[in-house]
Amino acid sequence: MRDLVERSQHGDLDAFGALLGLISARMYSLAFRILRETGLAEDAFQAALLNVWRQLPTLKDPDRFEAWARRLLVRACYAELGRRRSWATHTQILASDGPAAPDRTTSIDDRDVLERAFRRLTVEQRAVFVLHHHVGLPLTEIADSLGIPAGTARSRLHYATRLLREAVLADAVPVASEGRLA
Repeated sequence: MRDLVERSQHGDLDAFGALLGLISARMYSLAFRILRETGLAEDAFQAALLNVWRQLPTLKDPDRFEAWARRLLVRACYAELGRRRSWATHTQILASDGPAAPDRTTSIDDRDVLERAFRRLTVEQRAVFVLHHHVGLPLTEIADSLGIPAGTARSRLHYATRLLREAVLADAVPVASEGRLA
C-alpha cells in the first residue's frame, strides 16, 4: 500500500484508483454505521475521498494512510450531520407495544430497538463505538485517528455503551395499559 500512496502523492491517478479500491468498502461501511442513512453516508464518503485526494500531498507518513483517511472520513461525517441538523425537523419516536407473542418478526423488532437506541447517541459517540466494536480498533488508535485524547475516546465509548444499554432496556419495559375500574 505504501507504494500506491507514494505514487498517488505524486499525482498518479491509476495508483490512487487502486488505493481507493483497497479502502473504499471499509470507509463507506464506517460512514454508514456512523450516520445511519445511505444518502448521508454517500455524501460524507464522497467528501472524504475528495479531501483525501486534495490533502494527500501533505501526508507525511505513507504507512499511516488508512488511519489518516479514516480521520478525514469521520470529520466528513461530523460535517454532514451538522449540515443535516440545520435542515432536519424534530420528530419524536413514540413507544409501541411489541407483539403479544413471540413470532418471526422479533428479530426485526430487536433491530429496530437497536437502531432507535443507536440514533440517540451523538455522532462523536457513534464514531468511537463503531471504530471500537465494528472496526475492532483499540481505544488508543481510535484516539489517534480522531485526533482526541485517549481519555476522551474512553469516555465517549463508556457513555455510548451506557446510553445504548439504557435505551434498549427502556424499550424492553412493557407499557402499562390503562384499565377501568368496574
